[in-house]
Amino acid sequence: MSTTRTAIISGGGIGGLTAALCLVKKGWAVQVLERAPVLEAVGAGLQLSPNAVRVLDALGLGEEIREVAFEPEALELRLGKSGQGIFRIPTGAAAHLRWGAPYLHIHRADLISVLSDALRTSARAETCLGTSVTGYVQTGNDPQLHLKASAPLTANLVIGADGLHSTIRTQMHGPDRPRFTGNLAWRAVVPMDRLENPPPPTACVWAGRGRHAVTYRLRGGKLVNFVGVVERQDWKGESWTEKGKCEEALEDFDNWAAPVTELISKADTHYRWALFDRPPLRRWHDGAVTLLGDACHPMLPFMAQGAAMAIEDAWVLAEKVTEADAVEAGIVRYEAIRKPRTSRLQAASLGNMSTFHRKTLLGQVATYAPMWLAGHILPGFVRSRQDWIYGYDVTAMDQ
Repeated sequence: MSTTRTAIISGGGIGGLTAALCLVKKGWAVQVLERAPVLEAVGAGLQLSPNAVRVLDALGLGEEIREVAFEPEALELRLGKSGQGIFRIPTGAAAHLRWGAPYLHIHRADLISVLSDALRTSARAETCLGTSVTGYVQTGNDPQLHLKASAPLTANLVIGADGLHSTIRTQMHGPDRPRFTGNLAWRAVVPMDRLENPPPPTACVWAGRGRHAVTYRLRGGKLVNFVGVVERQDWKGESWTEKGKCEEALEDFDNWAAPVTELISKADTHYRWALFDRPPLRRWHDGAVTLLGDACHPMLPFMAQGAAMAIEDAWVLAEKVTEADAVEAGIVRYEAIRKPRTSRLQAASLGNMSTFHRKTLLGQVATYAPMWLAGHILPGFVRSRQDWIYGYDVTAMDQ
């Protein structure tokens, strides 16, 4: 009689696919259910900090990830209109030395492709596309997952990795009540060969009054990713696929540095979405049903850690449910380990929103002058403030 434990994952995004790979590595049989008819990434670029790269390396995907990614020279902050540098944290070899892994930029579609290709080679994994989950039922020790157009499925473990509008979370906690932050985000991707004034080969934040932009390169430097966030109250759509007009985006970043305005003007499509804040959940599980990634700790993009936290979640969850005699006991341990870290990053992301948007000259001087001074006089101190994020290694911790 087989003793292989089984898991069903609702959601075929970054968190769900990584969780599947981590569980397979631990000997589980896994089904990934994705409601979309094809696995594709909504959005464009994302930043893979060393804490996330270590997990991908441990899964044996490091070479494939590096082939399709871009490694920036530094993380930096500049003033949006003048382009004046505030501070710069070297990455490259410095990231390897300090944090034990590289800092990478990758297109979401490329990361999804690497993860799904790896999962496809496993005899213990199955991906079911076009499959919508409607809810779950507790049936003795093993939960049952109900589907829209087929018979229910039962497994030892059910994971809701179904994102911001999670069906599993909604059943567990009821409808959420996100708070609109008053910020609208623009995003676009532009081929490098269109640009006469490309942004630097860094992860660069451009800060300004009531707004900021982020630029970085993808696919070995062939593409440039742009995200622009502006404070507004007249737009509240949370969809990532809502399109806006180039003229509106240019107006939001009028008279900014050439690399920013040229990215906007040379983009074919300008997407926009409203940013909502959600407080940490009281709990992430119900019996042997648990949540992962954006389904349980969605965070604003101002620390670039959303994908990294889902990847960390996946490793810790697989490790703890495998170690435990009872699945729920492993889930309880996973939640206890992950909640303090993800809650801290949710709060830090919210805090960075105001740091990047100082509206008065006095506020800018009070905030950015000490940063500039520290960056020039105490660069080691500036780097050390990232250690709790980038130096965190879930693959090596005795938790």
